[in-house]
Amino acid sequence: MLDRRRFLARPAAALAAVPLRRSAASPALPTASNRPLMIDSHVHVYEHDPRFPFAAGENPPAQDATPAMLIELMRANGVARTVLIQVIYYRWDNSYLLSVLKRNPTLFQAVCRVNPEDPAAPDELSRLTGQGFRGVRLSPAGTAAGDWIRGPLMPPLWRRCSQLKVPMTILAPVTRMPDLVPLIEANPELVVVIDHMADCPVGRPDQLKLLLDLARYPTVFVKISDIWMISKQPYPYPDAQQQVRRIMDRFGAGRLMWDTNWPVSLRQLPYAKIVELYRDHLDFVTPEEHRQILSGTVQKIWPFGL
Repeated sequence: MLDRRRFLARPAAALAAVPLRRSAASPALPTASNRPLMIDSHVHVYEHDPRFPFAAGENPPAQDATPAMLIELMRANGVARTVLIQVIYYRWDNSYLLSVLKRNPTLFQAVCRVNPEDPAAPDELSRLTGQGFRGVRLSPAGTAAGDWIRGPLMPPLWRRCSQLKVPMTILAPVTRMPDLVPLIEANPELVVVIDHMADCPVGRPDQLKLLLDLARYPTVFVKISDIWMISKQPYPYPDAQQQVRRIMDRFGAGRLMWDTNWPVSLRQLPYAKIVELYRDHLDFVTPEEHRQILSGTVQKIWPFGL
């Protein structure tokens, strides 16, 4: 299984091989009447621009993934709006993503990053939220390097997030899910979003249980994304879809949302195939459940007014 942390930490030759045609930024087309409303809950953008340097030590892909490229893909595939997630290449400097948000305020919402090991992180989150960001993303590793998620700096950061009424988004392996429980219980009003089904492998019900146990907290939501990374079967990944179904059985469709994870996902699938996967191949959902997954849930957390 491809580790997204290793992908983001090195140049992606495969990404450079995928044509990403540039275009001028323009509004996304309305969703066709015969297609469901689709809102992508997780995408990264970045570009080599001296005004917005990458963080020291980062080595991003040679090819950019710009908002103009993304908007063209959205237009071509009937995706109405998108939530942008600060990419690790900039680390805690969110100025590039802020510039994108300001240029496209109706198409995008954005989630920032703050340094979880900095005592000033709560105040930085307040500042960024005041600039227009809606939510923060934390990424504790499964190794000892991520043990800060259990440390003394987390309660004040999570409490500030709750006070600001913006979601806490977590990228972490499924083995980290128990570490979230004290923080969730201490902040019962805080919306918590688990990225990519916590990267739980298929065929590991013991590990999946760690994620499913969070369903008892009504403010916990899950992105049912990156199923191509955990599946052992070809498209449309029936084994991973069964895992999605088990998650839906516990959380309900009203707490699940899809995403493309573009451009990280280009190593396995083009954007159009991911849209098709969630639009046309979730055969186990009812029409209302499908609507929730494609657009309803994300609008509870990142309201676009559609």
